[in-house]
Amino acid sequence: MNPLNILSEDELLFQQEIRKFAKTKIKPKVGEMDEKEELDSSLISDCFDMGLMGIEVSSDFGGSEGSFFMSILAIEELAKVDPSLSVFVDVQNTLVNNIFSRWGTLQQKQKFFPRLTSKEVGCFCLTEAESGSDAFALQTKARDEGDSWVLQGKKVFITNAKEASIFVVFANINLEASYKGITAFILEKGMPGLSIGKKEVKLGIRASSTCEVLLDNVKVPKTHILGELGKGYKIAIETLNEGRIGIAAQMLGLAEGAFEGALRYSQERKQFGKTIGSFQGVQFQLAKMACEIEGVKLLVYNAARLKDAGLPFTKEAAIAKYMASEVAERVASLSLEVYGGYGFIKEFPAEKFYRDVKIGKIYEGTSNLQLQTIYKHLEKWELVLA
Repeated sequence: MNPLNILSEDELLFQQEIRKFAKTKIKPKVGEMDEKEELDSSLISDCFDMGLMGIEVSSDFGGSEGSFFMSILAIEELAKVDPSLSVFVDVQNTLVNNIFSRWGTLQQKQKFFPRLTSKEVGCFCLTEAESGSDAFALQTKARDEGDSWVLQGKKVFITNAKEASIFVVFANINLEASYKGITAFILEKGMPGLSIGKKEVKLGIRASSTCEVLLDNVKVPKTHILGELGKGYKIAIETLNEGRIGIAAQMLGLAEGAFEGALRYSQERKQFGKTIGSFQGVQFQLAKMACEIEGVKLLVYNAARLKDAGLPFTKEAAIAKYMASEVAERVASLSLEVYGGYGFIKEFPAEKFYRDVKIGKIYEGTSNLQLQTIYKHLEKWELVLA
């Protein structure tokens, strides 16, 4: 795909800048970060310095004042080299900043955006041990104590929790009201009772932190409520709809990174006196991968463009995430096979892409949930068959 056909000049320049950053600064540190299971602190600082942690945020609050589509481009380019750093940037932009942009008061934006765009990491705390796909079964409680709310509970599988200073936490102010009691709160590192629990050891995206967030009677000022009381379910749903395009972009970038490595290797590795890319069997594998990647790119970009245009995009976001995770898994597997035995060792990138890809079918809505969302948005059968 010729990017000149689908990207504006500003978007193309932005993409090229992120691509250069990924190849020159991130790539040399990918293996070490994976082994240590943590992001390099200098790269985190670089992400802030480049404006990647506040891409859509207004310049009035220190942001880059870009588009949602530009966030998607950044996530894609970073994932070509390291899906771990990609999801780090993704969560900040499509989840945390998104929530503050849409539901934060002016005072909340003035207080938190300058921090989120310059030096502080945010995280999105929804999942609990008994409420994964059934997100609205969450049991974290918030009780009213006059001038504040007090939160009690435990969140699990929280991305960026280790690095975070600002936490968007969903808790229920009335468990009897079920999802209609769910409310979004802003918590800050250092609040008594707020702590980080176990850091998970994962199959893939190992440098990305995934931790428990423990809430032991955390006192939260009433000025730290995001949106309306009892409307946290709406915030969570709508935010995740946008976040799924981010995960789709991550999977797209991962597939592209795995494919590019396999294509390059096929032109270098020789067997039977010629490169393995000279054999039709390998050529057909690479051609099929290229076709699927091209299709997913169009799906992801279309969903992002719809969002920026203010048009309905929920179904398109679900399709993009579902297809991107499916394609990325196939591409990561086939790419590893192109390397043969070398694909199975850590010296080459195929092994890591293969480990990193599996999470795409799981987080921010499993593949089955995406299919359910897609089905709900289909027209009535009689209209389809008419």
